[in-house]
Amino acid sequence: MSTEPLPVPATAPRPAWQRHLWMAGGFAALLLGFIGIFLPLLPTTPFILLAAFCFSNGSPRWERWLLTHPRFGPMTRQWREHRAVPRRAKQLAIAMMTVSSVGCWWVLAHPWRWMPGLCCLAVGIWLWRLPDAAPRP
Repeated sequence: MSTEPLPVPATAPRPAWQRHLWMAGGFAALLLGFIGIFLPLLPTTPFILLAAFCFSNGSPRWERWLLTHPRFGPMTRQWREHRAVPRRAKQLAIAMMTVSSVGCWWVLAHPWRWMPGLCCLAVGIWLWRLPDAAPRP
């Protein structure tokens, strides 16, 4: 009889309830990212990256689907490998945040009209400071 300890896997499988929570978060983020394609104030990229993170903790199958998706896959892989965003995506995101913030300025009441602009400014500064990813072929 051997007294050697049994090998422990690198990561223990998650309980089902945790996988379901990660999956729910992934689907919610994916839905918000999809809606963000059409609504300028709601950004697409951060929600797609969040969905990839959630799926990596909840379902390897859905994570693989997102990483191989023709539109979202390259962006997600570049983020994971280099923490980089294509310059064109940065320019488009900042332009859309600017338009949305100006629109909110005219719609929201006085104390609240600053909030979208300040949040978008913070996100824009953070986004612009990230390295540029190589454009897709």
